[in-house]
Amino acid sequence: MSTLLLKNLHTLVTCDDSDEILHAVDLYCEDGIIRAIGPNLPQTADTVIDGSHYWCYPGLVNTHHHLYQVFSRNLPQVQNMELFDWLTTLYEIWKGLDETVIRLSSLTGMGELMKHGCTTCFDHHYVFPAGAGDLIGAQFAAAEELGIRMFASRGSMDLSKKDGGLPPDSVVQTVDEIMKDSVRIIEQYHDPRPGSMRQVALAPCSPFSVSAELLRQSAILARQYGVRLHTHLCETKDEENYMLTHHGVRPLEFMASLGWTGPDVWYAHGVHFNDEELRELARTGTGVAHCPISNMKLASGVARIPEMLALGVPVGLAVDGSASNDGSSLMEELRVAYLLHRLNSSKVAPSGYQVLKMATRGSARLLGRDDIGQLAVGKCADLFLVDSRRLELVGGEYSPADVLATVGLRGPVDYTVVNGKVVVKEGRLVTVDEEKVAEEARNCCREYLSKA
Repeated sequence: MSTLLLKNLHTLVTCDDSDEILHAVDLYCEDGIIRAIGPNLPQTADTVIDGSHYWCYPGLVNTHHHLYQVFSRNLPQVQNMELFDWLTTLYEIWKGLDETVIRLSSLTGMGELMKHGCTTCFDHHYVFPAGAGDLIGAQFAAAEELGIRMFASRGSMDLSKKDGGLPPDSVVQTVDEIMKDSVRIIEQYHDPRPGSMRQVALAPCSPFSVSAELLRQSAILARQYGVRLHTHLCETKDEENYMLTHHGVRPLEFMASLGWTGPDVWYAHGVHFNDEELRELARTGTGVAHCPISNMKLASGVARIPEMLALGVPVGLAVDGSASNDGSSLMEELRVAYLLHRLNSSKVAPSGYQVLKMATRGSARLLGRDDIGQLAVGKCADLFLVDSRRLELVGGEYSPADVLATVGLRGPVDYTVVNGKVVVKEGRLVTVDEEKVAEEARNCCREYLSKA
């Protein structure tokens, strides 16, 4: 039995059902589960951390990423493009993916997430070049090496350029191939139990790169196995125009006709929903992963998050792919989300604490998890610590619940804990050799890009 004790925490921001903020309390964990919270707990532990100067928060939960894109970020040729041209250009690079690229880009991207307080990562992987190997297996192996909680997806595309889609022929598959491999991945990797470290969703890429039949069959299969459904939707006006031209309806109506609404479904982006569609999302409990930095970089627009929250639409936070964000810090996303909606919505924008809850409780809800996203007895011991004595936080200590969004956090957190185990200590990954991973990843990235 592994145990962890955080002693005399300066402030504990629980994000629990009562929004409790506690002071001068201990937090005790056994085998990855929080067993006690309170002052002067009697328990001892294998690992004890003096929390007297630390603010403690639930681990952040990332609800949409493309980890493979770490190796195609900051490329000059795509910096001023919008989504469709951006995708068409980058597919010529992505068609060279293999297990080594996936492993090292996953280590890099998830390592960065962990250093900035993220404890659960959902990744939307949909590029499967022929003969590339077990790419989802490579992701789970990387997650296990790092110690992060991983939620992978069996993404898919079956419409290439010759079918009117965007990707090249070499990265699309038939519906039968996709369904067969989806079953394999669910049966091999998905663990539905509370406290699970690895889960799987089915995630066809987007309505402009997959067929109606693939969407329909994916929904049927997901519900047979009790796994969740995810895709991009309403990200850009180009997508909306494509759907109206090719299908005669707006994106959400198209997806709803194929069984793609409900509390087991969440969409990435959701920038261009209209009033009626927002009400439909709320009515059906269909969720939205908010990706503010990506939406800004690709000039996609501003998602109507204040209205979604007011209606009760489930909303989580996400970094999106590293090639449309150029980073993997959900902490940065948190502050950008706060500032973007203050600019766009003024008084009705979410507060700093509400954005933190979006990145914790809200994100956990999108993933169908009630065991993460909050710090309470019986929940997973996923958390991070920030030293309140930092120079850049002087004067910002009067509301630890809001500070991550209002002031922001420059640099890594001090500790990240996943499943009761310290995975970041003093701002450094403890489960892997950072310098060695960085060097290996840099060499792999250089070789990968040279082949494009």
